[in-house]
Amino acid sequence: MKFVSYLAILALLAVYACKPASTPTAANGNDPAIEARIDSFLSVMTLEEKLGQLTQFTSDWGETGPFMRPNFKEDIVAGRTGSLLNAYSAAYTRELQHLAVDSTRLHIPLILGYDVIHGFRTITPIPLGESASWDLTAIEKSARVAADEASASGVHWTFAPMVDIARDPRWGRMAEGAGEDTYLGVAIALARVHGFQGDDLSATNTILACTKHFAAYGVAQAGRDYNTVDISERTLRDVYLPPFQATVDAGVATFMSSFNEINGVPATGNREYLTDILRGKWGFEGFVVSDYGSIAEMVTHGFAADTLNSAELALNAGLDMDMMSGAFNKWIPQLVKEGKVKEADIDEAVRRILRMKFKLGLFDDPYRYCDTLREKNTLLNEANKEAARDMARKSMVLLKNEGNVLPLSKTLRSIAVVGPLADSKVDMLGNWSAAGHADECVTLLEGIKAAVPAAKINYAEGCKIENAETNGIAAAVAAARQSEVVVVAVGERGYMSGEAASRSTLDLPGGQRKLLEALKQTGKPIVLVLMNGRPLTLVWETENFPSLLETWFSGTMGGHAIADVLFGDYNPSGKLPVTFPRSVGQVPLFYNYKNTGRPKNNTKYTTQYLDESNDPLFPFGFGLSYTTFGYSNLSVSKSSMGMTDSLEVTVTVTNTGSRMGEEVVQLYIRDLVGSVTRPVKELKGFRKIALDAGANQQVTFKVKSSDLAFSRLDMQFLPEPGGFEVYVADLKGTFSIK
Repeated sequence: MKFVSYLAILALLAVYACKPASTPTAANGNDPAIEARIDSFLSVMTLEEKLGQLTQFTSDWGETGPFMRPNFKEDIVAGRTGSLLNAYSAAYTRELQHLAVDSTRLHIPLILGYDVIHGFRTITPIPLGESASWDLTAIEKSARVAADEASASGVHWTFAPMVDIARDPRWGRMAEGAGEDTYLGVAIALARVHGFQGDDLSATNTILACTKHFAAYGVAQAGRDYNTVDISERTLRDVYLPPFQATVDAGVATFMSSFNEINGVPATGNREYLTDILRGKWGFEGFVVSDYGSIAEMVTHGFAADTLNSAELALNAGLDMDMMSGAFNKWIPQLVKEGKVKEADIDEAVRRILRMKFKLGLFDDPYRYCDTLREKNTLLNEANKEAARDMARKSMVLLKNEGNVLPLSKTLRSIAVVGPLADSKVDMLGNWSAAGHADECVTLLEGIKAAVPAAKINYAEGCKIENAETNGIAAAVAAARQSEVVVVAVGERGYMSGEAASRSTLDLPGGQRKLLEALKQTGKPIVLVLMNGRPLTLVWETENFPSLLETWFSGTMGGHAIADVLFGDYNPSGKLPVTFPRSVGQVPLFYNYKNTGRPKNNTKYTTQYLDESNDPLFPFGFGLSYTTFGYSNLSVSKSSMGMTDSLEVTVTVTNTGSRMGEEVVQLYIRDLVGSVTRPVKELKGFRKIALDAGANQQVTFKVKSSDLAFSRLDMQFLPEPGGFEVYVADLKGTFSIK
């Protein structure tokens, strides 16, 4: 079994686009003994039993909707489902496995899936926040902790990572991914898959990962969830598909089809993507599950005539498991009789699912994930909480620190802590918080009190987010006037990002702007602590306050982690994984855009707005520190290389400030001329380093010609001869490919 090490990731990452698959790893590669056992099952299974393995229903999660199964336990006993959603806890999952193993003819165990997106019981920052750390080791560890906890509660399978590249912050699910850049997205996708799956799927502390949403869900029109996608083939291949293929090469166990269409064909019924590309070109050997009810939704798309037709389209496209629509159970027998679906294709889908159950060890011991003692000792233990705290502080991005307001002194006698998010436990969790408990979260107020127990803390909520109510502003102003400094927590509610949480404006909602206007009038030093799941438009806030700290939704230990940064116990090191626009009218806005024939200059007839700058408020890759870093001595090892060669780019980084700090050294490359137009720059390497005050380090990046490949005019994914520019900070070098 082979996984890419993270020292190797930075050197080996290249843009993936429809190339042959690499060496099999943990989730792929077939064991002849397992295949023989699967053959023995298939030889005696009825069609109905096979379809049960291809069907997933939900457990009694208290949800309502068109696909709910109130009698799901009867479905288990009858063999109508081989997988359940939303079932967890060691005791409960043991009960469900007993139903499956003891009551069905073939005694096939269930596979239990759950949305473990950023932690299970110990909640870490939302994925977009974790991505701001640019720390692959920490991101992998976060997924490892989540897998350890989830597996201890009987969960076998998570519906993560979401690897959709997202350039439109109106789309709420941007919170669930790694941001706008393909190179960074690939690196983080690899880290998360390895964190969940480890090197051995049969180990009881690993779970199956699921790459989603295949494909291009992040390009939903108007930033509106579930909306249509219309994208060029070249952009799809070069920008949006690479993280998906990277996870195949990393051995991901499962994929999930997306809700959207691609080129007029819904992803759940798209044979080109599910079979020709995913299995044929990339060599994926795991199984593909539909998104929630998406088989039936092909009827609403206008692509299928009815659910009978949608079941036919999905199965024949290469979809293996029906999540929640029940279409396979109901309609496939008729389709087989009519010759519209081949039982051999059903058998292959069953094989893929049973193979994963074998790899998890469920056939050897269906109850191996149902250990109540292990569960008790694992969930929210001290090591997991410390890992969550470390991940949270590494995720924070210092956006402004005029006059060095931060870090705050621990000798302050009085601090005002205000804002609607300052003491809200539930909002620390963010969306998709699995089995996290709000009452176990540490709020900003609690974190500050713990950090400076001798200081007087004056707290006031100030205003509401859900509405424009401002009755609490007077109390917040009074608290500010009684204090030496003001820390105000503003942003979004946790539920305002994530699935079904699109926004048409990116301004601070509710009465928060009025609260800030009133606080500004006090003349006190004010630190804005931002809690949000997407970039916000913060021009007025940036112009009017000296210090802004982006903390995202930082999880169970978020309050302590924020206090660590505010008081200088941790020097912020995060960098933005996504561009912050000045206004929603600029969206979509991203760093690796293409020039037009009339790039902006000082004349009218160029690409620009009449009423807004082209520039972002905060660009991709931006983030301040309590120290400063200087860059010097950029060198390129050779002036040219061949089509299969490589070269090295070296730069010296110096900590020019007065305290130790971490810096994310970022390498960008521009392809000056291509057979098709190329972006103004593209991230092609990064390295996070730690330097003591006054220390320096040489950082070297290896650049291969294959790293510069793209879908050329002939749609071959290859580099082209020509000139290139290379950038590290404000330094520039050049080279060419001959």
